[in-house]
Amino acid sequence: MDVIYDNDEVNFAGRGSALTIGAFDGVHRGHRQVISTLRALAAERDLRTVVVTFDRHPASVVRPESAPLLLTDLDQKLELLAECGVDATFVVRFDELRSQESASEFITNDLVDSLNAKLVTVGNDFHFGNKRVGNVALLTEMGADLGFETLAHELVDVNGQPSTESVSSTRIRAALRSGDLASANEMLGRPHEVRGFVGHGDGRARDLGFRTANVAVPETICLPADGIYAGWCRTPDGVNRACAISLGRRPTFYEFADTSLLEAHILDFDGDLYGEELAVQFVSYLRNELKFDSVDALITQMGIDVDQCRSLLLG
Repeated sequence: MDVIYDNDEVNFAGRGSALTIGAFDGVHRGHRQVISTLRALAAERDLRTVVVTFDRHPASVVRPESAPLLLTDLDQKLELLAECGVDATFVVRFDELRSQESASEFITNDLVDSLNAKLVTVGNDFHFGNKRVGNVALLTEMGADLGFETLAHELVDVNGQPSTESVSSTRIRAALRSGDLASANEMLGRPHEVRGFVGHGDGRARDLGFRTANVAVPETICLPADGIYAGWCRTPDGVNRACAISLGRRPTFYEFADTSLLEAHILDFDGDLYGEELAVQFVSYLRNELKFDSVDALITQMGIDVDQCRSLLLG
């Protein structure tokens, strides 16, 4: 898949493009259904497939006080879009200047002049451009003059069927925050994954007998609810390794911790990961975070958690 930024020189003359537009945060099952349909339509018309997306969530610029936490960072999003089999992803750098661009300018400059759009498919409720005045009606009207067809698609459920209970990034975030990891993963079509660099902790984990990697996840990324999870950790060598995940404020040791800490105990692994980036996947929720009466009680429970992870993930 080609990754093209909006200030790159683009030459899409000749063969036209079938494209879809959106934030595509999470590249969840609903997004994948849209892209699958786009690819089928493009094949019928001998067009290349292009996903138009943004380098950050537009809300982070337009209304930063209420911008959502992200399910994927840009690198993750591009990797997932590549898995969908599109020919190219066109990344719009969404800054203050871009937020003031009119919908008609976006259609003319980016969709037509840069990408040679011949087919545009978006959701029924899709809005874009300054003050969100762009919609399906405007795309249809301008497309008739500029030479592209507009198709609106319905929102779909986890089975790809039209539904009022459609898969959406908003619903996935809500499920994660409420502790419903199973529903979030079902809508994503994969385990929720976060990434961050390993830093030094307070050194207590080794004394407890369970060495952990303290993963610093960016504040812009959506984490699940605090708790203990079974999951996978992709180490720098590219290997996915089973792990027990603790996400929380460690109430046994800290009464008033301000933020949650992500710690991953990687089973049967003792390598040095400090300063390395890890990808942590949340597969199964095990239990709530608890405050134990003693360190020995905590160690006993940690052993139970690790055994449960081993059974769930490795059989």
